[in-house]
Amino acid sequence: MFKKLYILLVLGAALACKASPSKPVKLAPGDLQPDQKQSLVCKEVASLISQYNYKKVSLNDSLSNAVYNRYLKALDENHNYLLASDLKDFDKYKNELDDDLKTGDLSAVFYIFNVYQKRYLDRINYSLTQLNKNYDFNTNETFTYDREDQPWVSSSSAMDKLWSQRVKYDLLNLKLASSDMTKNKETLRKRYQNLISQSKKLSNQDVFQVFMDSFTEAIDPHTNYFNPANAANFNIEMSRSLEGIGASLLSENEYVTIKSVVAGGPADKSRQINIDDRIIGVAQGRTGEFQDIVGWRTESAIALIRGTKGTIVRLKLLPKGTGASDKPKIVEMVREKIVLKDQLARKEIRTYNANGKTYKIGIINVPAFYIDFNAYRAKDPNYQSTTRDVKLILDTLKRENVDGVIMDLRQNGGGSLIEAIELTGLFIKQGPVVQVRDTRNRVEVNEDEDPTVAYSGPMAVMVDRFSASASEIFASAIQDYGRGLILGTQTYGKGTVQSAIELDKVISTSLRDMITSMTKKGNGTGAETKFGQLNLTIAKFYRINGSSTQHKGVTPDVAFPSVIPLDKYGEDTEPSALPFDMIPKSNYTKAADLSAVIPQLAQLHNQRMAASNSYKYLMEDIADYKKRDAEKSITLNEKQLKAQRDADEQKIFERNNLRRAALGLSPLKKGQTRPKNEDLDFLKIEAGQIMTDFINLDKNARYTGVIAPGSSN
Repeated sequence: MFKKLYILLVLGAALACKASPSKPVKLAPGDLQPDQKQSLVCKEVASLISQYNYKKVSLNDSLSNAVYNRYLKALDENHNYLLASDLKDFDKYKNELDDDLKTGDLSAVFYIFNVYQKRYLDRINYSLTQLNKNYDFNTNETFTYDREDQPWVSSSSAMDKLWSQRVKYDLLNLKLASSDMTKNKETLRKRYQNLISQSKKLSNQDVFQVFMDSFTEAIDPHTNYFNPANAANFNIEMSRSLEGIGASLLSENEYVTIKSVVAGGPADKSRQINIDDRIIGVAQGRTGEFQDIVGWRTESAIALIRGTKGTIVRLKLLPKGTGASDKPKIVEMVREKIVLKDQLARKEIRTYNANGKTYKIGIINVPAFYIDFNAYRAKDPNYQSTTRDVKLILDTLKRENVDGVIMDLRQNGGGSLIEAIELTGLFIKQGPVVQVRDTRNRVEVNEDEDPTVAYSGPMAVMVDRFSASASEIFASAIQDYGRGLILGTQTYGKGTVQSAIELDKVISTSLRDMITSMTKKGNGTGAETKFGQLNLTIAKFYRINGSSTQHKGVTPDVAFPSVIPLDKYGEDTEPSALPFDMIPKSNYTKAADLSAVIPQLAQLHNQRMAASNSYKYLMEDIADYKKRDAEKSITLNEKQLKAQRDADEQKIFERNNLRRAALGLSPLKKGQTRPKNEDLDFLKIEAGQIMTDFINLDKNARYTGVIAPGSSN
């Protein structure tokens, strides 16, 4: 009895110890430190996820382990910096991170990062010392560059050996391009020094973002926290517009440098800003003081330069070709709303011949399901959106009398659910488009309520492995209605719904004011402290036929070979992904039954592919990629590596010309670049051919509510 009581007491003590939060880890002076704002955000995000995430995951030791492993992988995936002894030291935090998340204690997280950063700087500094060595490039030595599956390095001396090989590999790459070893070493010296400079510019916000990514992705792949800067970028991506000066920037040799200018934007209209000009200072308004940004990270400079439409920003510039001691030029601009036109839907028309007749196929490339939410909420009649842009394109294509339309959604990772529904509505009469089940198992059917049809002719949708989310909703609805063909490869399988939560609206005003007063620093902008954004998984998508798009995605009617490895990318490769399941189907009426024509189209496609040189070269490219992807190491013997590189280069050159010949294009000479207007997208060409077959074969398809293929619009 006494023994049993003792065991219970010990067990109770152990549980009590676990329940009590561990003491914060003491961080060394000079190390990156978390701030109170991040602690507050950490607790709030952990609370929101544990209460409202669709997956209903508990913050426990199992999750702590998953977060810990993801965090280490994010820092040192290739096992190039941390030592085995570091991992042994870190292991005590493996089961503590769940408690740290609840309490907002980020000390262990920052301790791990600071050790990592020290090891990183040690390695780059060591590499600089190795540039004084004279390497022998005639030995049969091999460098293992992919160490993800290798054990952690056991000692500093073993790490030195590894990095000596790394320096030798870097030098060998330069030597194959130029025999001037003095110049090569100087090039590499500058590269390493730049890596050190960039590492020292990392802020506590960077550390916090990496850790929060590790946490949210351990829950599910699409629950994400965005710090304020990343939240701004996310919303720019969604709206395809921003407010600023219309220039892209890049950090080069400690200078934030102009790399491109958007036509018609403030920078372009000023006529005073050119490519490779360096920005050394930024001021707000006509009278604000200039803030020196030499040595700044690009993201920090962008935050100063972007701003509300109609406000003034002044830049202090060193024009291209001038020295640091030359007098800078000051340019004043009024910020404007910049539409990123190169990222919007666009069209092309291809012609095909069949049975003595010429067919015109319109192809609409849709890079994302975007919408300018702010303009939409403000009831701006000209707000930017995928559906509005595609509707205008369809009107143009109808005027040009195309015989069919292909929606190209390859590489389209999704975006706005509203746009997926409304875009589907351009091609069908009223009806359900997608079903959504929430955390309480309530199912809502989202419908197209507009009875008008923008385009009623033959259509197809091209997809690939990176077609995801809203792309899969659109493609699956078109497939379920029998409204068109799906061509390509199995899609990504992202069938979850996220809600964007602005944390500034969630965190209480009193706490926000307290943190603001403690952390706010004057930067001339008068900006309020921001807490970022949480994209929280709150529901799951289902097709109108009842199947989830989660995990399995959309299976094409006519399959193309996948250039993207299906075993490396996709929802079914994510350990934390939600499973596939089904619910009852919606009440909908098919537009047509294409089941009879699809096998015929697939047969014609396969016959063409069997005789197609383009298809043969594509399959060879896929095989070569798989072979290269499986390689983990490389020779450090100059003669062998040069022979290998020369053979690979010649093979690529010859295959590209064979590919051009198969498409009826003239060959290129070595060093000659391909004309910009040339399109070598063989699969897109084949999709148009399938559409032509479809128009010819499916004259008698039974359409309900739309005009049959081949009919006029």
